[in-house]
Amino acid sequence: MTDLARQYYQTGNIVWVTGVVFRLMIPAAILWTGLSTRIYDMSHKLARTGWYFTILFYLSLYTIFTHLAFMPLAFYLGFMRQHAYGLSNQTVIVWLRNYGLEMIVTLILYALFVWIPYLIIHKSPHRWWIYTSLLAAPFMFFIMLIQPIFIAPLFNNFGPMKDEQMETAILNLAAQCGINDSRVFEVDKSRDTKAVNAYVTGLGQTKRIVLWDTLIEKLKHKELLFVMGHEMGHYVLGHVIRSILLIILSIPLLLYGTHYMAHVMIARFHQRWRFKRLDNIASFPLLHMLLSICLFVGSPLGLMVSRYHEREADRFALELTQDNPSAATAFVKLQSTNLGNPRPGKMYTFWRGSHPSLGDRIDFCNTYRPWESDLPLRYTRYFRKQIPGNYEDVDKRNIQPK
Repeated sequence: MTDLARQYYQTGNIVWVTGVVFRLMIPAAILWTGLSTRIYDMSHKLARTGWYFTILFYLSLYTIFTHLAFMPLAFYLGFMRQHAYGLSNQTVIVWLRNYGLEMIVTLILYALFVWIPYLIIHKSPHRWWIYTSLLAAPFMFFIMLIQPIFIAPLFNNFGPMKDEQMETAILNLAAQCGINDSRVFEVDKSRDTKAVNAYVTGLGQTKRIVLWDTLIEKLKHKELLFVMGHEMGHYVLGHVIRSILLIILSIPLLLYGTHYMAHVMIARFHQRWRFKRLDNIASFPLLHMLLSICLFVGSPLGLMVSRYHEREADRFALELTQDNPSAATAFVKLQSTNLGNPRPGKMYTFWRGSHPSLGDRIDFCNTYRPWESDLPLRYTRYFRKQIPGNYEDVDKRNIQPK
């Protein structure tokens, strides 16, 4: 690890803690200063007697205020810090545009959905967390369906791969593990960042594999095919659905914890906050703050599941490609390009590690080769017989990396 990467890791821990604290302090400040009630009074006057429009005006003002309050830290984290470490190509105008778009998307989602739990709280103040949990599943699937089509393209351009031969090799690799209805998209992240990434997203007809153009530029074709095998592993092994189900199952606990703490705090501080009921939209920063705390406390479990999924996707890709050197060098390039720490500490892994450490992944890629000892493969049942023009033919055509 270079000195620059070590410094990026060490300062990153500090700014991560700062970000967590700041995100909690903003709704807390709005609540404790009485600003939330003043925003509610203003919204009620603007809406006159309209209940929904009172909520809409409140959420509009709240969203604008919180985004403006967080903007200095967000600008440092997302722009200044990235430029300081040579990880960003983004201009100030593009950053401001994206930040504004993020605020608008947040407001639209609030306007579409937040009134529903508040209506449920009004009708059933003691069991609202149960009924709201039941609505979590359709909400999660709705977001997964619309995100690739309507939200992600607001920030970047998604299109087919420019290297058609490489795209054909990826699609043949997908067919080899039974994926015949997925699409591969290249996204123009080079205008924003020098970092590299790829991911699988969407459900049903919106399912897609997305590669950053920076990844395509940095990796050789065999390395890229391993990365694609990893992303296909997430889909074939059902990791997206499993992650959604885990979230859905955890929502009742999160909402009950929020419900319990909210009622205890309202009973104690209602005179200072000037609302006595949770169904008053002025309670929104309280719910925002408490839900964030519950999510933070529960995040290590989600991260642990994510690390398991990532390891199994690595295993899937190795068994699919049986190309250990390309897998290992792909992670080496990922570490050097993204200034990653190959072996972060246990606390980092516990609170922040959504993936196994890059050092562990490189070790795994170098040592996991059961096919050389005629040992059974874990995921052979997912693989189909190789087809003409498969991924091994890529190098035979002497295709050069971009």
